[in-house]
Amino acid sequence: MVTPRIYASLPAAERKLWHSHVFEVKSGMLIMPLPRTSLMPTAAWEAAETKEMEQVISLYGKTYHLWQVDRGDVVPMGAPELMMSFTAQEQLAGKEGFVKDRDERFANDTEHKREVRKGIKEPEIESGRFLEKGKGDEVHADDSQMRINAGRKLLPTRMR
Repeated sequence: MVTPRIYASLPAAERKLWHSHVFEVKSGMLIMPLPRTSLMPTAAWEAAETKEMEQVISLYGKTYHLWQVDRGDVVPMGAPELMMSFTAQEQLAGKEGFVKDRDERFANDTEHKREVRKGIKEPEIESGRFLEKGKGDEVHADDSQMRINAGRKLLPTRMR
């Protein structure tokens, strides 16, 4: 995650790979699950989580997944995938089962979190590609010439 200042300094082509956390925070979709073995009272955990979300809401994120664990692969298979965040309520249509399952697994109440977070101030965000519905970018694994850098690590030539 990066601050708005760092995000704004990125080239436009790079910014389209990042997403805002505003909707995730306000909708209750972004959570910090209370560990089941925790002795901390739920109210104290929720207060700490809400305080943290007040900071996270202004940050931008970029996430690559290396392992599609829901397929059941025993090792990471395929190319990394750039993942995007939910950025609007309409994107959750038809995914109510996903949210319900997640809430049950983590003893979470998304509706309650949405209500608790109503008071978190929304920052100004750049209207970027992450707000375009149904738009995304794919990452492809291509063969490339490797070179040894000064630190003796192998890097693709394009990453110089």
